[in-house]
Amino acid sequence: MKLKYIYTLLTLITVLYFVPVNAQTNQHKTKKAAAKTHAKKAPVKKAPAKPVSKSPGKTTATPPKIDAKNLGDAATKATDNNANNKQDQSPGSLTEEIVVTTAYKPVLADAVKIRRNPELEDKFPFKAPLSYDPLDKRLEKNEEIKQLNAMKMPAEKDSLLQNNYVKLGLGNLKTTYGEAYINNGRDEALQAGGYIKHFAQEGTLYKQNQSKDAIGIFGKSITDQNALSGRIDYNYNTNYFYGYNTANPAPVGFNPGKQHFSIISAEGELAKNYKDVENDFTYAVKIKGYAYSDAYQAKENNVVLSGFLNQTVKQFYAGVSGSLDLSTQNDSLYSYNNSLLRLNPYLKFQGSFYKVDAGINIVDQFGYTSNFYIFPAVKAELQVIPKYVRLFVEAKGDVNKTSLRDLSEINPFIGPNVPIKNSVDKLDISAGLKGTLAPGLSFKADIYRNSISDMVLFVNNFRTTTNKFTVINDDGSSRVNGFNGELDYKPADELNIFGRVEFKDYQMATEAQAWNLPKFKLTAGASIQISDNVKITGSLLIRGAAYDKSYILSPTPGSSPSVVALPINSFVDLSGGVEYKVNSKIFIFGKVNNILNTTNQTWLYYPDYGFNIFGGAGYSF
Repeated sequence: MKLKYIYTLLTLITVLYFVPVNAQTNQHKTKKAAAKTHAKKAPVKKAPAKPVSKSPGKTTATPPKIDAKNLGDAATKATDNNANNKQDQSPGSLTEEIVVTTAYKPVLADAVKIRRNPELEDKFPFKAPLSYDPLDKRLEKNEEIKQLNAMKMPAEKDSLLQNNYVKLGLGNLKTTYGEAYINNGRDEALQAGGYIKHFAQEGTLYKQNQSKDAIGIFGKSITDQNALSGRIDYNYNTNYFYGYNTANPAPVGFNPGKQHFSIISAEGELAKNYKDVENDFTYAVKIKGYAYSDAYQAKENNVVLSGFLNQTVKQFYAGVSGSLDLSTQNDSLYSYNNSLLRLNPYLKFQGSFYKVDAGINIVDQFGYTSNFYIFPAVKAELQVIPKYVRLFVEAKGDVNKTSLRDLSEINPFIGPNVPIKNSVDKLDISAGLKGTLAPGLSFKADIYRNSISDMVLFVNNFRTTTNKFTVINDDGSSRVNGFNGELDYKPADELNIFGRVEFKDYQMATEAQAWNLPKFKLTAGASIQISDNVKITGSLLIRGAAYDKSYILSPTPGSSPSVVALPINSFVDLSGGVEYKVNSKIFIFGKVNNILNTTNQTWLYYPDYGFNIFGGAGYSF
C-alpha cells in the first residue's frame, strides 16, 4: 500500500519538472527564429490572400503552410508575414507568403584575399646515409718541418713498354742517319743494353764532309746495399780542313787534309744505396779512363780514380771527396805527364730556410809542372720567399785541366802539336736568385766574376799550317764578368719551353781580345705534344760577334808582324723537328736545320752547313 503511494508521488514530481522545461525551450527557439528573420534582408514577393473561416463570437486566422527547407527559413517567413500583415490592412488579405529568390554571396575586399596558390605536391629531399670512420691516431705537437716521403710513381699508360728501337733516315746533303738502342727491359735489379749511332753529311763546299759514329754497351746491378754500374764506349769522328778565305782565290793545289778522332772510354762505379735513415754513412768509388788519338801523331791516355765518404748526423753532413787524375799527352814535338790530385773536405748543414756548404779544395798539380793550390769551396742558400725564391752565393776555385779530347770536341779543326798548359780559376764568385715564379715556371739568374790565370784561347794557325787552329794561353790574370739567366716553363707534360742567355765581359791580361769567344749567346727550345701521336720540337741559337787573331807583316825588315782582329759575324740559327707515331711500334720523324739558310761561321773561314733537311722512320720493339 505504501509502495503504491510512493510511485504516484514520483510520477507527479516528474510531470511537474519536465513540463515547464519544454515550454521554456519552445519559447526560446521561437524568439531566436524571429531575431534571425529581422537580420536578413532579401527581396520579397506578395502571395494572394487565403480565405479565413469565421465562427460566431470568435475570429480565427488559418496559419500559413510552411514549405521551407529548414526551421530557420520557416521562422523567417513567419516573421515577414506578420510585418506585411500590419502594413497591408486590406479586409481580404490577412496573411502573406515571402519567397527568397537568390542565395547569399559573401564579397571579400582585395586586402584580405590570399593570392598564393598552395603547393599540392609533397617533396621530400634525399638525405644520403652518413658513415663516419674516426682515425685512431695520436695527436702530436710537432711544429718542425718534416722530410717529405717519396711520392709513388703513377701507373704506366702502356702495360707493355717498348725497350728497343731502330731509326733510319736520309737527307738532302747526302745525309745518312742511323741509330739503334737495345735494353733488357724493366728489371729493378739488373739493367743491361747497348747502342750504335751514325750520322754523316756532305756540304756544298769542297770537302765539307763530316761523320760521327759511336757504339757502346752498359750495365747496372742493384743489390740490397750497393749499386754497381759500368759502361764501355767507342767514338770515331772524321772531318776535313775545308776552310779558307773565300774572298780570295782558293790556294793553288788546294787539297784539304783529313782529320779523325778515335776515342775508346770505359768507367765503373760502386755506390752505397740511399736509405732514409738517421745518421747514415754513405760512400762511392768510381774509376774511368780513355785512350785518344787523331789522324796525326797526337795521343792521350787518362785514368781518373775518384770517390767520397759522407757521414750524416741529424741535419749535418761531414765528409771528404777526392780524385786522382793521371794523364799523358804525346805528339811529334812533346811528351807530357799532366796529372792532378784533388782533396775536398767539407761540412754541410741545413735548416728550414737555409743551407750551407763549407769546405776547401786542395789541388796538387804534378808532372811536367808542379804547383800546389788551396781554394775555397763555399756555397750558401737562403729562402727569401718560402717555397718560391732562394738567394744563393758561391765562392770556389780549381785547376782546369787542358786535354786533347776536350779541345777536339770544342773545335774539330785543331792541328798537330797543340800546346798543353792548364788554366787556373783562382777565385770564382757568383750570387743570384733561383726558384719558382708560378706553377710550372722556374728560373735561375746569377752574376759572377771569375779571376783566371793562363786562360786557354783558340786562334788560327794559318801562317804555319794550312787552315788549322791551335791554342794559346793569356799569360797573367784575366777577369770575366758576366750574367747568366735561365728560364723553364712547363705548365703541362704536353708543353715545355726553356731558354738560357749569357752576357760576358772579358778583361784580358796580355791578349787584345778574348779570341773566338763571343760576349753574347742565347739558346732556347720548345717541345709541344700536339696529340698522342704528334710531337713538335724547335731550337733557337743566337750567337754574338767574336774575333780571331791574325797578323800583318811589317814592311820594315826584321820587325815583328802586327796583330789584327778578324771579325766573325753574329748569326741566328733556327731548327725544328716533328715526330709522328703511326702506332705503338712504328713512328716517322723529320728534322730541319738552319731554316733561315744563313752563312754561319763558328770558326774563321769555316761556314756551317746551310739549309738541310732529313727524315726517316723508326721501329720500336
